[in-house]
Amino acid sequence: MTDLNSPPSDREKELNEALEAMYFAFCAVVAKPDAILAERGLSRVHHRILYFIGRKPGLSVNELLATLGISKQALNSPLRQLTQLGLVESRVDTTDRRIKRLTLTSSGACLERQLSGDQRQRFARVFEAVGPEGEIAWRRVMNLLAEDVFAGE
Repeated sequence: MTDLNSPPSDREKELNEALEAMYFAFCAVVAKPDAILAERGLSRVHHRILYFIGRKPGLSVNELLATLGISKQALNSPLRQLTQLGLVESRVDTTDRRIKRLTLTSSGACLERQLSGDQRQRFARVFEAVGPEGEIAWRRVMNLLAEDVFAGE
């Protein structure tokens, strides 16, 4: 890290460019889903909940909490809202009544496909443009960044 009074090094400039690229790419990836969610009075956390339930129907509330890395308190209100809107269904586990299993309703699955579908199309176009090696490199970078979060760094 450089002194605040000295000009940034070439490496710091490159890292700042990477941060800016990530910021603007993230904005592009979430813009359309955010607009769709806003029309329904929902937010990104609702999308994340729909996405992960859609990927693993029947997951428990505790599994969802662990996946999202949030507290029960942070999950409670948006999950209740999705349930009240008829987008998520919660059922008691057949072997352990303390466990709630979550699934998307047909309306929830439709909304999740609409939200994530735009994002999947964006990734498909970009991965086509950069080729297999570019996609592999991108996945490696994202996985390494994600590992830092789960390693507590």
